[in-house]
Amino acid sequence: MARAAARYVCQACGAVTPRWAGQCGDCNEWNTIQQEAAAVVTPFAAKHSLSSGGRGIGLAGLDDDVAIPPRTGTGIAELDRALGGGLVAGSAVLIGGDPGIGKSTLLLQAAGRLALAGTRVAYISGEEAADQVRLRARRLGLAKAPVALAAATSVRDILTTLNAGPPPGLVVIDSIQTMHSDTLEGAPGTVSQVRAAAQELIRYAKSSGTALVLVGHVTKDGQLAGPRVLEHMVDTVLYFEGERSHQYRILRAVKNRFGGTDEIGVFAMGADGLDEVANPSSLFLTDRDQAVTGAVVFPALEGTRPVLVEIQALVVRLPSGATPRRAVVGWDASRLAMVLAVLESRCGLSFSNCEVYLNVAGGLRISDPAADLAVAAALVSALTEAPVGADTVVFGEIALSGEVRGVGHAGLRLKEAAKLGFAAALVPASTEANGGLRTAKVATVGALVDRLGR
Repeated sequence: MARAAARYVCQACGAVTPRWAGQCGDCNEWNTIQQEAAAVVTPFAAKHSLSSGGRGIGLAGLDDDVAIPPRTGTGIAELDRALGGGLVAGSAVLIGGDPGIGKSTLLLQAAGRLALAGTRVAYISGEEAADQVRLRARRLGLAKAPVALAAATSVRDILTTLNAGPPPGLVVIDSIQTMHSDTLEGAPGTVSQVRAAAQELIRYAKSSGTALVLVGHVTKDGQLAGPRVLEHMVDTVLYFEGERSHQYRILRAVKNRFGGTDEIGVFAMGADGLDEVANPSSLFLTDRDQAVTGAVVFPALEGTRPVLVEIQALVVRLPSGATPRRAVVGWDASRLAMVLAVLESRCGLSFSNCEVYLNVAGGLRISDPAADLAVAAALVSALTEAPVGADTVVFGEIALSGEVRGVGHAGLRLKEAAKLGFAAALVPASTEANGGLRTAKVATVGALVDRLGR
């Protein structure tokens, strides 16, 4: 009988190597390679062809009628927005986030509201005892919700229990890193165990029509722990973001087979759990009546939702010979370097002897390229001590030539600004006029500097 060959798998990225090493050659992590038993390969299996002996599969055309998958609202509008309208029957959702950010709280709130609405819900906790979950439900006011609760880590036991009765409408697994499959060797949380456990649970969800929600741990870099294939196996991937020093939490969709990506749901952590925030702009705008140098309001677009945020810049002049510092919070540091280079090259402004600090107020992180013009306006305002109007919003993308390019959904951004009481906007020259706001069009960064220098 052939002997099982040993293989070594990186627990951080899933790379397979024939021998052990202290550092993974793919992700450069240290002490993450562990030995795992490989499948037994016999001479017959190695030579056997897979081109025959199987079962024929049916092939269908693209023009076949397909029913739109039904969705079930969770009772939490912000969660439904991130999901694309609610939970889809038979779908698998993976939600990740830092420890203590509120993943279990949000899912318990959703499970309780669905159960109170008449949906059969099963909540399987692999990290907490059942009494701990009950105490949290009591704090959330959901002690009377008919949620089927269990504390288990064996995938075989969980599937045997679920198959014993009618399939529930929702199954929550908290978390997938604690699940264990007895068909494989290895401790829970290893690459092979996470992959095998997720595969069995997702197969059950697809065959039974149950909506499955998996909670995933994250690494110190904020990425979902375990094999990358886990994100490919599920239908939707949600990240729960936020700073513990701030009360707000953002639920961001980065993958969704049944809806759009980059949608966000905004919550505020309160004494009774997570509360929905219908107007996220109120969290990220500073209440003030007078204009301040270096502060500019930018209408960001998160998915289909416009969110107004305040971009703050501080420029500090240094004596000659000192090394200036560049510090960025909430924006891309390399993009800040590009905007500074354009301002110096195309407008003649000098930041070489200045320290530059840039911050997105409220702790929100934005990646919208339309923030270029708002960042440039904040930098110019801080350097020249000429404030931008407190009732003005700024957006536009900056090219290396100094040209201000148009951005998508400009009308939506202006409409949100007008709804919140803003009266003026600095926009790219290609932007169409929008009722309710005075729009000042700037074609180049130089025109922006001239306007702020008046």
